[in-house]
Amino acid sequence: MMSLFFRRPAGIILTAAAVAVSAGAIRAADEGAAAQTPKNMVAIRLASYYDAEPEALSHAASCGFKYVFMNIVAPDKVEETKERLAKHGLKVAVFRGDTDLSRPGSVDELAGQLATCQKMGVHYMFLSPKHTGVSKEVAIERLKKIGEVAKKCDVVIGLETHRDLGTNGDVHVETMKAINHPNIRVNFDCGNITYYNKGTDAVTELKKCIDYVGTFEIKDHNGEYETWNFPVLGTGVVDIPGVVKLLGQHGYTGPITLEIEGVQGVKRSKDEIKKEIAASADYVRSLGLLD
Repeated sequence: MMSLFFRRPAGIILTAAAVAVSAGAIRAADEGAAAQTPKNMVAIRLASYYDAEPEALSHAASCGFKYVFMNIVAPDKVEETKERLAKHGLKVAVFRGDTDLSRPGSVDELAGQLATCQKMGVHYMFLSPKHTGVSKEVAIERLKKIGEVAKKCDVVIGLETHRDLGTNGDVHVETMKAINHPNIRVNFDCGNITYYNKGTDAVTELKKCIDYVGTFEIKDHNGEYETWNFPVLGTGVVDIPGVVKLLGQHGYTGPITLEIEGVQGVKRSKDEIKKEIAASADYVRSLGLLD
């Protein structure tokens, strides 16, 4: 049975032991970033826990998180989910919606998920804009309809930095202009910029589309094109202080989610996973994002 909270990235197999993270490996915040730190809901993406799922909520709370990013739950699991989160002083900042825009029923499918957001008082939904086998134009028309449903539910949907509707800043802007709906925005994923693109970086691409950003994910990357290497925050090539500073300067008020997806081929123990999440929390705390 699929967990209420987690979904592994398709095709990723984790083997071998990860190297322990030392405090000295984490970059310190610069004063400019701290001065411009935005005040937002800061969440941990629960999928980052992988095999440490059973301890995710208690561990997240111990790291200072008050919010989580999690998979959408079935309507009959709403109260149970609220109770489980409340035991640890947690709330949902962002739900991960799930559909393929190629399906004729995708609008209705997301309408049900948006109703769950409304029932739980969640105002943000993440969506990977898959549209297998149909054109961008078909996907965009369906997203326009979904935007109207989201508006009625008081939810902003953030489209992930994924091919081919959000590959980079330019593509995000192109998609936003085509949809032209205030409830369909960008979910900007820092780590995916260098994964999907060559010769650019997160700050450069964020500047292009920041007017459209509705949800935001802090994720690090080793900078190698199409290489699944998303390490502890502050240990890769992503200029995290730079993007945080830019968000603050722009007055961004949406949620900020931490995501640590690991390295393909590297199997981490439960303790290693929790240690990496704790180190990432400490790093963003040094930037002023966590109390």
